[in-house]
Amino acid sequence: MTEFCPEPPVFVLTPAEVRSSVPALGSLLRACVEDGAGIGFVLPLPRERAAAFWSAQVPALEAGQTYLMAVREGEAIAGVVMLALAPQDNGRHRADVAKLMVHPDHRRKGHARKLMAAIDGLALSLNRWLLVLDTVTGDRAEQLYPTCGYSKVGVIPDYAYRSHGSLDATTVFFKDLR
Repeated sequence: MTEFCPEPPVFVLTPAEVRSSVPALGSLLRACVEDGAGIGFVLPLPRERAAAFWSAQVPALEAGQTYLMAVREGEAIAGVVMLALAPQDNGRHRADVAKLMVHPDHRRKGHARKLMAAIDGLALSLNRWLLVLDTVTGDRAEQLYPTCGYSKVGVIPDYAYRSHGSLDATTVFFKDLR
């Protein structure tokens, strides 16, 4: 683990740590989706599907194409966020921020904001200064991102199905770290 923030620390998880944490990461994913998070999954989300998602991330982590940061409370993974580097030759300055999740039992403690600050530091250490993300329009995260320095680009209607089945718009944001 590489520490990026103090108290509680935010860490970059190694591929081996992700492999060994698949059950815990799967539980985090399931809890967030069951709580209504718009992070690419719909209900029901079987334990095996959640575990398979995290296992499928390992090759990109090993290749240095994706990074996973986590914040812990004690031994529990309280939250995570991913940084996916743009692979295109003309995109070597940018990355996508994805899968910001904080377990419902660990919310309202500043973990999401701490993860977002840490992802900035990680991106800069990788010479990525333009960050892009999207979130469900109207979701609580939509209010978080501007307070973390992100600018709203616009809204795409009927972009994806919510975890409970309805179509929702997505709001696209960017942040210039220069």
